[in-house]
Order: sequence, then C-alpha cells, then structure tokens
Amino acid sequence: MVGKIQDIKTTYSEDELIALLREKSEAGFHHLYDHYSGALYGVILRIVQSKEYTEEIIQDVFMKIWNSIHQYDSAKGRFYTWMINIARNTAIDYLKSKSFQNELKNQSLPDFVYNNAELSTTNNSDFIGFSNVLETLESDKQELINLAYYQGFTQSEISEKLNMPLGTVKTKMRNALMKLKDLLKDYQ
Repeated sequence: MVGKIQDIKTTYSEDELIALLREKSEAGFHHLYDHYSGALYGVILRIVQSKEYTEEIIQDVFMKIWNSIHQYDSAKGRFYTWMINIARNTAIDYLKSKSFQNELKNQSLPDFVYNNAELSTTNNSDFIGFSNVLETLESDKQELINLAYYQGFTQSEISEKLNMPLGTVKTKMRNALMKLKDLLKDYQ
C-alpha cells in the first residue's frame, strides 16, 4: 500500500488529465479542481458579482466538466477554453433562471435598499415633506414601511405581527419601495 501512495502523480499534462477524467479518476478530478478552480471562480464571479452565487455555480461547473468530459474535442480548442465556456454559460444560465430572478424579487429589505443606488441614502439629502409622500401610498404599503423603518421590525417580525407569509412580506415590501421610488422621482 505504501508503494501505491508513492506512485500517485501530483502533476499531469493536459492530455493525461483529460484521459484521467474520461476514466472517472478521483485523482484526475482533484488535480482538475486544485489547478483550475481559482481561474474558473474568477470568471464566474465577474459574471454574477456575488461570492455566494459563485460558490454554488462553481460546483455545477465542475460537475458539468466531470459529466461531459467525453464531449471535449482537442481539435476544436484548448481544454482550458472549453472549461471557461462551460463556466461562463453556466453563470449566464444561472442569472437567467427563474429561481434566481425570484430570489432577486424576494431579497431581504436591507439588501434591496443598499444594493440599489437609486434608493440609497448616501447622498445625505433629506426630503422635506416625506411623510406627505408616504401618505399617498396605499395603507398596506404605509404600514410595511412604518413597521420596517420607523419601528425597526425585521421582515420576519413583520411576517409574524401581520400573520403573513415571509415571502409575501418581502414581495409587498419590495413593491412598496418601488412605488415609493416612483413617487420620489419628482423630488430629485
């Protein structure tokens, strides 16, 4: 057994690596991950711009490489380029997926507010008559904004207080903020 451990190579040529992957070798997969994960991670991160989503997608990318290695054709291009295309396409597909789009619609209030430059309060300008603008919203939207911003309730707490599903609170809060954003356009 000791002799077997000493025989394991730590570096492989591109052709050797591809052959190992086609044989479904764990050593080949570990080598692939160790040597290419950083570069592929960077490609994905530039597209999705979120470390959390990138970590999810990188797993999918390596599974796609593992499962479709038989489709790689060296006559059509380099192995690295083929992997980058898989990473790029997977990241783009993820951004277009319904689950990702729904997650964006239902993201938590602080993420939504602070990630949206137009709703950000970093310009330190205060709106005179803001309460008048707020009063033009429907009463349910006023209540959500009041609970979240003036009373400091979290979305989970609002959900419990109003006996409403959390997803519904998030969606209604987002809609309220979008409506408020629309109303405030006249004041900018």
